[in-house]
Amino acid sequence: MKRILFLLISLGLVALLIGGMTVMPQGNLAAEKSQYAKATFAGGCFWCMEEVYEKVDGVISVVSGYTGGQLSNPTYEQVSAGGTGHTESIEVTYDPTEVTYQHLLEVFWHNVDPTTPNAQFCDHGNQYRTAIFYHDEKQKMLIDESKKAVESSKAFAQPIVTEIVPVSVFFSAEDSHQDFYKKNPVRYKFYKWNCGRSQRLEELWGKS
Repeated sequence: MKRILFLLISLGLVALLIGGMTVMPQGNLAAEKSQYAKATFAGGCFWCMEEVYEKVDGVISVVSGYTGGQLSNPTYEQVSAGGTGHTESIEVTYDPTEVTYQHLLEVFWHNVDPTTPNAQFCDHGNQYRTAIFYHDEKQKMLIDESKKAVESSKAFAQPIVTEIVPVSVFFSAEDSHQDFYKKNPVRYKFYKWNCGRSQRLEELWGKS
């Protein structure tokens, strides 16, 4: 009887330990997620913008998609054809304790041509316009400050035409467009070079 009782008590203690081990990480994970923030940018081809931001320390994830339009759940074909009002965009989830929103803005400006309306490099159309979508008034204030800083530090031949607008519904792009630069490295590099993106960015901002 004592052996049976001892066995039951032992099993109970093991169950409590296992239960505690499974609950603790879930609580920690929820706490981590609650401290994350979001930023939304449109800088022409979302393949290229995704590559840029996934390499920034403190960025948790980058999703390619469409925002700023009227149509619900648009497809790549619909957006790329123009007429939906959407622009190719990325939604960045980041940890503010590791990277500031100001730094994300610096990364944005140095990876776009902010002087070109309705186009970026070889891609033309309203769906390739540049835009920064703010999630709250603090972000808007920081965006305005960063834009003024860029305007005062760079003598562009044309004015900055990047839109600064409130965030709207963000629709994730198809799976084939997520991490495109990783899944199709040869095709991606061929596109990026022939589009003249790196060459134009160097003209605008100098060598990175």
